[in-house]
Amino acid sequence: MKKLYLLLFLFTLLFSFCKKEHLEPPVRSDEPYDAEHDYAGLSEMEILGKKLFFDASLSSPVGQSCSSCHSIKDGFTDPGHTAFSKGVINTLMGSRSAPSIAYMKYSSALYYNTVDSTYMGGFFWDGHVNSLEAQAMKPLLNPIEMNNTSLTQIYSKLQNVSYTDLFYKIYGSGAFDDSTATVQFALSAISAYERSKQVNSFSSKFDAYLNGEAQLNAQELRGLALFNDTAKGNCAACHPSDGDNSFGVPLFTDFSYDNIGVPHNPASPSPGPDYGLGSYLGNPSVNGQFKVPTLRNVGVTAPYFHNGVFNTLDEVVKFYARRDSVGLFAPPEVNQNVNKDELGKLNLSDQEIQDIAAFLNTLTDGYKK
Repeated sequence: MKKLYLLLFLFTLLFSFCKKEHLEPPVRSDEPYDAEHDYAGLSEMEILGKKLFFDASLSSPVGQSCSSCHSIKDGFTDPGHTAFSKGVINTLMGSRSAPSIAYMKYSSALYYNTVDSTYMGGFFWDGHVNSLEAQAMKPLLNPIEMNNTSLTQIYSKLQNVSYTDLFYKIYGSGAFDDSTATVQFALSAISAYERSKQVNSFSSKFDAYLNGEAQLNAQELRGLALFNDTAKGNCAACHPSDGDNSFGVPLFTDFSYDNIGVPHNPASPSPGPDYGLGSYLGNPSVNGQFKVPTLRNVGVTAPYFHNGVFNTLDEVVKFYARRDSVGLFAPPEVNQNVNKDELGKLNLSDQEIQDIAAFLNTLTDGYKK
């Protein structure tokens, strides 16, 4: 009987403690992961930035957010996997494939590298802005994307978000005193989220392999060897797979620019050629050059290249290897400045092409054994 009373007492004590502390029941393991509301490991500034990143009330009309074209589960690219993303006005679409914002924290401002005789850095496919903050502003004011007409309109929307308390907590009582400053606060927060561990997680199977926590299978290892082999795939020439850079981590891009001879996409809303960096700089010597993207998450970011002309990794690797084979691919969208030294006629078999594609699929973040 004494044991029974003791058990009842302990149960009552535990119940009272749980009620007092408002302990939540454990999350069911079969509940779907809510990427939008996962704030684990984020600072207050990064949380504010993530809220803004997912906020569809900041477009005009409402309905379009940064995440509409940069989805977490799709490597921060278009979740619809369309070559040209639609904006908040459904009848309008962009003329380039939405680039990933993951790992772009490592990009510098646009500059000319005199050692390699190439432009490097910048943001967007043509490098036309020089910081993540400037990059975040562009879609907000772009009539094809979020369609705001002025900073004043953006400011008005920011004043009415449901999380103004975070603005005050981070920026103080004057967070909304000046429209220009408030918009800049928002851009700083968005860029802080884009620099966060959630966006730049280095959590792929390849990263686990480098850390001795996973093994690549035979095909993936063959693909890695081919990827790095200067006499075969030579992919690492522009997409370095090692950490031999100022950051000490493999980024799978050197942030340079190149015209690799990509064909025109017939689905493009722009009938003429896209001159990329050449158009931005007004410099014909770099016509057709676009920024070399990171290959991290490339397995989930189809379609590929600035105009989304190819839909599978096998197609992409085959294009690199056999671009110059007569009749196999359409001619380059821009015939000037095509790189004929590092790709176009690589000695890769069908099996080797598949092996490289298999390796590329190990670069997807969120790997679990």
